[in-house]
Amino acid sequence: MTARSETTNEIGRRYGRALYELAKDAKAVEAVRNDLLMLKAAITEHEGLQTALKSPLYSAKKKADVLMAVAKSAKAHDITVKALGLMAENSRADHITAMIVAFDHLATADAKVVHAEVTSATPLPDKHSTAVKSALKTVLGTEPELTMTVDPEILGGLRVRVGSRLMDASLKTQLDQLSHMMKRA
Repeated sequence: MTARSETTNEIGRRYGRALYELAKDAKAVEAVRNDLLMLKAAITEHEGLQTALKSPLYSAKKKADVLMAVAKSAKAHDITVKALGLMAENSRADHITAMIVAFDHLATADAKVVHAEVTSATPLPDKHSTAVKSALKTVLGTEPELTMTVDPEILGGLRVRVGSRLMDASLKTQLDQLSHMMKRA
């Protein structure tokens, strides 16, 4: 990790922690978290927004205007709007993604929510997603928050990652294991 990315992460963590404390005091953690996850998705999906926030060619005022427009169009909570404005005015707009990640970690840890990434070869129907979530709840003992991804290379089955644990029941892995066993025989 470079010194620049470590600094970015530390600045993001500080803003994330401060925003989390404000949201917690105002009993608005879930509303602010939803706002931030929406903003993170917008930043990820729109390259122009990423560029505007990271580019030194745009002034802090322009970045603040862009963030305020996005937040207001999404009807974001006042705490979210003020935090984004403050970050932009302090020339910290390029640290927003790190701040969102830090806030999300604090919010989910406090709520005792477990993140699980479920990968399938094709999009899972709602019925199957619900069944996976229910099975994970039984195994983990707590309500998981699922992130569904599609990777056609696994051919079939599922891969479920919870923290550092990976449960791989994909067809690709099973075929690879079979191929390996046949080569040894």
